[in-house]
Amino acid sequence: MAPLSAGSVQAKALDVYLEGDPSGPAPASVSGGLLLMGGGDHDIDAMRWFIAKAGHGHIVILRASQHGEASTEFYRELGGVLSAETFVTHRRSASYDKHLLEALRKADGVFIAGGDQARYVRRWRGTPIAEALDAHVRAGKPLAGTSAGLAMLGEYLYGCMDGHSLTSPEGLADPYGKGTTIETGFLHLDLLKAVITDSHFTERGRLGRLFAFIAKAQASRPADAPPLIGVGVDEGASLAVEPDGTGHVYPTVAGTGVSIVSGAGIGRVKVPGPLQAARVRVTFAGEQSVVHLPAGYVDKPDRVQDYSAGGGTITQLP
Repeated sequence: MAPLSAGSVQAKALDVYLEGDPSGPAPASVSGGLLLMGGGDHDIDAMRWFIAKAGHGHIVILRASQHGEASTEFYRELGGVLSAETFVTHRRSASYDKHLLEALRKADGVFIAGGDQARYVRRWRGTPIAEALDAHVRAGKPLAGTSAGLAMLGEYLYGCMDGHSLTSPEGLADPYGKGTTIETGFLHLDLLKAVITDSHFTERGRLGRLFAFIAKAQASRPADAPPLIGVGVDEGASLAVEPDGTGHVYPTVAGTGVSIVSGAGIGRVKVPGPLQAARVRVTFAGEQSVVHLPAGYVDKPDRVQDYSAGGGTITQLP
């Protein structure tokens, strides 16, 4: 699928890929919801949940690299949508493109694809794209994000601004260091207020780095602010969140799911050296669980485990 022809600004800053007909109303009712996807293969049931939330209408896909494969996936492989249009922004100026912004305004569902979240921060934060995404959710329409797209959804986010994907040992050894590039001020979603997300979670051993993310983000918050919640989504798993904040896990592989980290056990004062935390509670949500956001508690968890952090490592506690 070749990019559509575009004006002079688009030709320099933006590629557009369209499948289907973007005119006409959605054939079914549109309702709000958030789809938090951990990356990897997309769960078919989760994607169909998102499509149903979008009323089987018009899907807009946002990304800052690659091409229009997601449009093909939505329109030709998953099916059941009137159109799927991908916008690939190559420069910050694309975030002011009139066609892109009009497509976002009319979209029944918006999907933020994977890639490099530092590009998203640099190209979208503080622009009409960010404003349009907030307005989309306020209007009661669904928003999804996978991998880097998931990283962008919380009130606090890991921007990977230095181009190096932080590992758990690195984060635990120096949680307040320059490598823990925590950003904010992108989206303002009520269901993810005081939440920070991470993807490819269990597969890449990211529990320790989520501890570090929470530690650095909390250090910037007022003393009377509530603790943050960390939401780590396994590769291939998805958390589908209803407008009332109840979320259900769609796993592509048995045993995968979502890890909810309570920031209550992680300090909010910068202390040089490795992270020190006496007891941090992690609740594992599986297919039968119900996650409540933004509070972070879980009905029917698969298991609950406490950890301590010290000396650059984390340890399971009895």
